[in-house]
Amino acid sequence: MMEFWQGFWDWAGNYWWLVFPLMGVAGGISKAWERSAKRRHERRLETLRLKGEIKAAQIAARGGKTGPVPTKRQQEKKQAESHADLLTRLFAEHDEITARWLDYELDVAKLIAFPAMSDGRQPLTAAFLRAKKTADALRPASADAKVSEQQVTEYLDAVGNYSVAFEIAEKEARRLRNSTFTEDERKRLDRAQQLLKVAVDESATQAERNVAYKRVREELDGLIVLSEQAVTVLEKQVARELPAQPDATPQAAPKAEATPTPQPESGPEPEPERIPVSQPKPAPPADRMPLRDPETP
Repeated sequence: MMEFWQGFWDWAGNYWWLVFPLMGVAGGISKAWERSAKRRHERRLETLRLKGEIKAAQIAARGGKTGPVPTKRQQEKKQAESHADLLTRLFAEHDEITARWLDYELDVAKLIAFPAMSDGRQPLTAAFLRAKKTADALRPASADAKVSEQQVTEYLDAVGNYSVAFEIAEKEARRLRNSTFTEDERKRLDRAQQLLKVAVDESATQAERNVAYKRVREELDGLIVLSEQAVTVLEKQVARELPAQPDATPQAAPKAEATPTPQPESGPEPEPERIPVSQPKPAPPADRMPLRDPETP
């Protein structure tokens, strides 16, 4: 036992500086959980409010003291409308988180900069992927789908966990960056990042982009696994500048066609000027004659 504590204190004395980054990670995780708890609390309050309205309608229906007694179909309709309103907001939050995740998953440049976001071996990333799978499985087909209160509550909690898991995994990936790789692997990632800029550069030729794209795949081989969707997006970025040159000529054509259009408008302008000039023509000779008389003597 004494040897264990002696070894522990020796290790703590050598690696005391690890306390600071661990405190930063713990602080970020606690803030993310706090924000998520606040959102879950707000959603639960909204759910309780909607349930309270439904219960009040049921009590009024049983008592029959105030207003018309709602039928069972009317109660079910009101409950379905409240569920639809809550599900619509949950769908929006669910889709927003998925879009933020796809921004990492489909952007190769972001994957190279933050590889932990696509690495399922990272505990926080794995937790996020599990939360995503659960939220996707509990998501109703539509906001108008017939679901029970328990299904709505389970989906509400799943979306809250999904949001928290993504924020924690994102913070961890931005903190780690490429620190989990060796020095040689980090150099390969840096080369891949530079080659990727050439592969999507509009000023580069198609041959240069193709060579750069091939080398990017070679540098990432064994380091980062690109999904099929990410590869498709990258290939479109590499080849999208090809139709840019033929498209430039039709844009110049309208400018050339636009120049003759004002000419027919400028043609009739001299005609109104000639009409008044032809009428006062007798007067100018009379004015010019006295100017010539003093020159003859």
